Amino acid sequence: MRATVEAALLAQRGSLIGWVPVCLGVGVGTYFGLGSEPDMLLMAALGVAGVAALICARLVPTAFAPLLVAVALVLAGVGVAKHRVSAVEAPVLTFRYYGPIEGRVVNIDRSASDAVRLTLDRVVLARMAPDRTPDRVRVSLHGEQPIAVFTPGDVIILTGHLSPPAGPAEPGGFDFQRHAWFLQVGAVGYTRTPALRLHVPEKPDLKTQIFGMRMAISRAVQEAMPGETGAFAAAIMTGDRSGMGQATLTDLRASNLAHLLAISGLHMGLLTGFIFALVRYGLAVVPGVALRWPTKKIAAVCALIVGAFYLALSGGNVATERAFIMVAVMLVAVLLGRRALTLRAVAMAAVIVLMWQPEALIGPGFQMSFAATTALVAVFGALRRFDLTGLPKWTRPILSVVLSSFIAGLATAPFAAAHFNQIAHYGLIANVLSVPLMGMLVMPAAVLAVCLAPFGLWGIGLWLMDIGLRWILFVAATVSAQEGALSHVWAPDWFVLPVLAFGLLWIVLVNGRGRWAGGIAVVAALVLWQQSTRPALLVADSGSLIGLQSVEGRVLSKAKGSGFVAGIWLENDGGPVAQDLAAARSGLEREGRIIYAAVGDWRITQVSGKTALAEMTGCGGADVLISNQTDEVMRPCLVYDVLRLRNTGALALDLTVDGDLRITTAHQVAGQRPWNIRQGPVPAPVQLSIAQRKRVAEATLYTQTD
Repeated sequence: MRATVEAALLAQRGSLIGWVPVCLGVGVGTYFGLGSEPDMLLMAALGVAGVAALICARLVPTAFAPLLVAVALVLAGVGVAKHRVSAVEAPVLTFRYYGPIEGRVVNIDRSASDAVRLTLDRVVLARMAPDRTPDRVRVSLHGEQPIAVFTPGDVIILTGHLSPPAGPAEPGGFDFQRHAWFLQVGAVGYTRTPALRLHVPEKPDLKTQIFGMRMAISRAVQEAMPGETGAFAAAIMTGDRSGMGQATLTDLRASNLAHLLAISGLHMGLLTGFIFALVRYGLAVVPGVALRWPTKKIAAVCALIVGAFYLALSGGNVATERAFIMVAVMLVAVLLGRRALTLRAVAMAAVIVLMWQPEALIGPGFQMSFAATTALVAVFGALRRFDLTGLPKWTRPILSVVLSSFIAGLATAPFAAAHFNQIAHYGLIANVLSVPLMGMLVMPAAVLAVCLAPFGLWGIGLWLMDIGLRWILFVAATVSAQEGALSHVWAPDWFVLPVLAFGLLWIVLVNGRGRWAGGIAVVAALVLWQQSTRPALLVADSGSLIGLQSVEGRVLSKAKGSGFVAGIWLENDGGPVAQDLAAARSGLEREGRIIYAAVGDWRITQVSGKTALAEMTGCGGADVLISNQTDEVMRPCLVYDVLRLRNTGALALDLTVDGDLRITTAHQVAGQRPWNIRQGPVPAPVQLSIAQRKRVAEATLYTQTD
């Protein structure tokens, strides 16, 4: 038995480098999944354990050494994530603030409501000590704004509302608190009053100068190319998507072409690939240079420099940084005389990203980009074993485009569906019709425009870009308009994606026939996804919105207000409809500002407003009372008022197999972590049993401190 296991392990040598980022990722994922923050004593113990595992790896038989190295890598992943969390620590607002806000503009984008949104640093708030003031705040501008264009580096002043970053919209959902922690954004808010420019820095730093160049190019492109094509061109050249209309974005998402907007692997690869080919073949036409100079390495260096400039110009977001690292690893492989597109190169890129920004692991960008790249490299590597010389030459590029689009789409589909709850059925067609034009016309035209800009002739490149982008937008609009172009799926349980990813990685990384055992994990993940359920009742952390699952879908307690939370609930249900339509469904009983819901035999009541709450006697027959106000009255039921909800976060109510009512809180699922420390201690799990209900009937009181 041991000999068999030893032989199987030895057969994997030579491809173990692919498991390095997997093991690191397991450690990073374990850290983010913890229910409480590990203290330094525990981290020290893990460090000692990791060193011990490496030492033991030198003492055990060669076949078993990688297993101990894997343990050390997992522990290292936990340590890297912990260090990153500590490194980006910054003050977070702990209360709702209204008053003057002063800060320097360091980013400009648009909110989900299409309002201009400014990220400010060097923040000054009234009557707040500097050590308690957030390093960065993000403010959406509503109403009439006298300043139409903000210049990066402007110091502005406004009067606005700020609040701490919000927690998940539902237990287990996307945690914006955690996301904001890594962006060092300590407060978010809005203003309806004018934002005024206080002054412009006399000597902006390098980062501000690059940001200013980025926004200047974006404005110039949109002035030279009015309309959606200009906004599209600005997005792919500078990363500024603030000019894109919501209708265009919807079409691109429904046709699976939204990835063309984000400066990611496709754009970085097309740009650096074009520069590499241009320099290499340009030098090749000069006989003396071609014979004496290492043209391939010179081309790689030029492509690397251009890629670094593109990274800086685009704003350096996580997706672009990840794309540049992957491209850089491949270009360095060229400089070292190694094959660029290998699983080894992909693994090294993943290791660098995880060591640098471990939080990227739990985001869709990391998962989708590395899924696509790994699948493409693995499949095209396998195809080298087949003789395709019999195919006509003109069919090879077409086959390559179709096959690469199909493979990338198939590899990213489950991750896109899990994160965005939708599947674009005609995405392959849209990509086949659009991606080649992106590589052969749009990106080269963008390079041409930049090269001609110093001579005032960049309009030639922009004109060519306009042609290509108009076609892409036409394809997006046409494909998205087809019946059945888009379908929606419900959000899977948290463990589905890890099981699915492990199964897919097993198939790619394991040598021999044993690799197909990964298919078992893939099938299991899909079955588990199919069996995933949605909460019977959801409660927003403000107490102002509830949503009950009914035969028609989730019915919401109100047609307007809390639209962001309502949209997330409906998307995760796999049925995104307008909020007013969801509110018109049957399933809730309404009496003015009091709404009744039933989960099995349990009765839940939501009360909105001070007056309605003050007029209520007891709980009105409810087992659970939800209120968006502070309630200081002792009531014969379990009460979640706005103060308690600030600690618990959003709620999910479900029935157990015994008919008990289980209440899960967002804070309970997220655990006690640095980014949600303001919420206080994690509340104890709550489950109401039939016996408890009888005691309630006998006038036993629940307190708000249970």
